[in-house]
Amino acid sequence: MSADEQRKAKDSTPKSYGSFFLEYSLMAEYNLLQKQNLPGVYVIPSARTPLLWFGVIFVRQGLYQSGIFKFCVTIPHNYPDGDCPQVLFDHPPFHPLIDPKTGKLDVHRGFPSWKRNVNHIWNVLLYTRRIFYKIDTQVPLNPEAAVLYEKELTQYKSKVMQSIELNKSHLFDNPRTNDPHEIRFIMESDDATQQRKHKMVHSLKRDNHTNTVGLSWVAHGTSQPFSKSFPIA
Repeated sequence: MSADEQRKAKDSTPKSYGSFFLEYSLMAEYNLLQKQNLPGVYVIPSARTPLLWFGVIFVRQGLYQSGIFKFCVTIPHNYPDGDCPQVLFDHPPFHPLIDPKTGKLDVHRGFPSWKRNVNHIWNVLLYTRRIFYKIDTQVPLNPEAAVLYEKELTQYKSKVMQSIELNKSHLFDNPRTNDPHEIRFIMESDDATQQRKHKMVHSLKRDNHTNTVGLSWVAHGTSQPFSKSFPIA
């Protein structure tokens, strides 16, 4: 066995406890995300599977200012030894690095090879946020967007605004899945909003005085990881 093969074998996760390690890794990743400063980015794991996270990004300045884009992060089953997690937008923003048909973001540009213990899911989310502030037009997934950005900026801005308005028009659509953790927006009166804020504040104060426990996909009374059902919708 070559030195490179020995290194890969040493760094890979043994199959005997791979499922345990996957659950631990994803819980650790989400805890790590909570400690990062990612303004305008909100993410929550699916209630059905730890391999799917729902997210939304609010863009606060620049060409995409006022944009609200919902997306999901799909994580490989062999994480963290596999490929980079993927980011797919519900309704593709007009952007050189986002496929206009599938909504898929070109994450490989930022992570040509996924490095275990070096790259983290929060890095992918930071990259996702950054593309709306720093436009890269090299080898685009949306050639039209790249050309307009380079040669017809006014028209590019118009297309961007159209995609922003399109996303806003779908904010209150019914959820795409039956997952209770899928991020959704609801319309309510100002009074209802204030009541909700009041409940949230009091809930946070109460939680600060009580012990909390982490999430687990292990069914009560068992020791088998992922013993709870979590089909991807």
